[in-house]
Amino acid sequence: MTSLRPMPQESFAAYRLASAGGYANDNVASGRWPADAAFERALENFDQDLPQGLGTANNYIYEIWDTVLEAPVGVIWFAIVERSGIRSAFVYDVEVAAAHRRKGHARESFRQLEPIVQGMGLQSIGLHVFSQSVGAQALYRSLGYQVTGMNMLKQL
Repeated sequence: MTSLRPMPQESFAAYRLASAGGYANDNVASGRWPADAAFERALENFDQDLPQGLGTANNYIYEIWDTVLEAPVGVIWFAIVERSGIRSAFVYDVEVAAAHRRKGHARESFRQLEPIVQGMGLQSIGLHVFSQSVGAQALYRSLGYQVTGMNMLKQL
């Protein structure tokens, strides 16, 4: 079983580093960023998005808990965003530790996220997925997410 619990302050510093590392790796793997200084760039982006850490307004970071193990196995972070007068949720990060993947934790986290978001008066959840994340794309499609745009890049 899986549950979402608000991230405690004592977990935030380690999450910040892990999240920035994963984001840097994804951007390098996708060809968007050069490897040199990718981690520093990712940390800068993270700190811009969460300038007050867990206290940053309209941002919600939950630990994904395995209720059988009674331990966190991942993280999901979303923010309330407004574009063209429409407020929605946007998932900035979801990560399940490698040893706990393929057990339904990510799927159940997204299912549990929906009533949280609806309770905030929001009617949609958006996210970005890297092109090399084929497994994540399949998960999101199976949960009803649809492609709304596509970024393309040509290296010169």
